[in-house]
Amino acid sequence: MLEKIRGFFIDKQFIRKREFLKSLSIFKGLSARELGQLLQMFHSRTYHEGETLFLEGDIGRALFIVESGRIELTKNGPGGRKQPLAELGPGSFFGEMALLEHLPRSANAAAKERSVLLLLYRSKLDEILHGYPHIGVAIMTHLARLLSSRLRRASESMAARGTEPAPRDEAAA
Repeated sequence: MLEKIRGFFIDKQFIRKREFLKSLSIFKGLSARELGQLLQMFHSRTYHEGETLFLEGDIGRALFIVESGRIELTKNGPGGRKQPLAELGPGSFFGEMALLEHLPRSANAAAKERSVLLLLYRSKLDEILHGYPHIGVAIMTHLARLLSSRLRRASESMAARGTEPAPRDEAAA
C-alpha cells in the first residue's frame, strides 16, 4: 500500500530526466540529489525539423544537451554555403563556450528532426556556482578537461599538417 502511494507522488518524468543527466560525462560523480537540484536549473525546449537553434555570430548564452532527436552543426563557408561540422544525437552537448565567455558562436546549429534539448543558461550556471558550489565545480572541472582535450587535438592536428600556431596570448601563459 505504501509503495502504491509513493508511486502516486513520484514524478516519473523527473526521475527519467535525472537518470538521463546521470548518464552524461559532464555530470559524472554527482549524487541523485545533486542531479535533481541541477535538473531544476535546465530549460527544456522542443525544436522542429529545420528549426535554427542559433547562427554563427550570435552571442552564446546557453549550453545545449540533446535529449532526443538530431542536431546538425555547420560553419559558414565561401559563398554562404554551409559546411557540415557534426551531427549530434541524444546525450551530446554543445555550446559550452557560452558558459565561459560572451563571444559570438563559431558555428550554426539546426534541428535535423524533431528534437528535445535541455538548455543551461549562463545565468543559471552562476546560480549553481553560488548556491551549489560542489555541482558548479564538477561542471567547470569537466569543461576544463574537455577544452584541454580539444586544444591538445587541435595542436596535434596543426603539427601533423605543419601549420604554424597563432601567436601566444601572454595573458594565457
